Parts: sequence; C-alpha cells; structure tokens
Amino acid sequence: MRWLDPLKLSDLFPTTALLIAAPLLLSACSSGNSGMVCEGKVETLSGQVLGNTEGKIIDRFTSFHVTMDKLKLESGELYSSNPQQYIPSAVTREGWLAQRLSDTRFSVINAQQDRMITFSCPARAI
Repeated sequence: MRWLDPLKLSDLFPTTALLIAAPLLLSACSSGNSGMVCEGKVETLSGQVLGNTEGKIIDRFTSFHVTMDKLKLESGELYSSNPQQYIPSAVTREGWLAQRLSDTRFSVINAQQDRMITFSCPARAI
C-alpha cells in the first residue's frame, strides 16, 4: 500500500521551504514604524511665518502619525472623494486637520490656534 510508505525528504522540501520563506518575505515587505525625520514650516493661517520645527512622520499610506516635542497627532484614515482633485484629509482627535499633500509632504492645521505646520520629508528610496 502506497500510503504506508515512509515520507521522503524530497516530499517535505516544498512545505519546509514555504514555512521558512513566508515569514522572511512578510517581514521584509512590511513597513516598519521607524518613521522619518522631516523639516516643518510653522505659519499662521494667513501665511505669516512663525518659524521652523522638526518632526518625526510615520507614514502608513492611509494615515500618518506626527511626533514633535510637545505634539503627537494620529491622522486617522485619510479620505478624499476624488484623490485626483481633492487632498486626502482627516480630522484628528485633538481637532487638527491632517492632510497628505504628496508622498513626501504632510500638513497639520489647527484653526483655533491659528497654526499650520507643513512638513517636507526626504525623498524615499523605492
């Protein structure tokens, strides 16, 4: 009877290779939460420059996280009814408007504080 034959090493190879390769591929392709340090320009809503700042941006494509000395914001899921025409945006729990301007530019706006911070991040290596 064929089903009683002992397993051959060659029969186990595809399964073993898959079990070893799958976690390696998943960890290599997953985006880490290391983030990138980006330069920020602080302005009033009327455009008066208040200075420069630096923040760490963790980009998750559908959302982003900003960490600065005295400010931590999570954008939540960014939404645009038409991304070709409108900027993907969300309102944070703290009341800031978070926007993805491009792959390397992000802004957070707080109307109550009359403050806007636009972050420019280094270009990504793909």
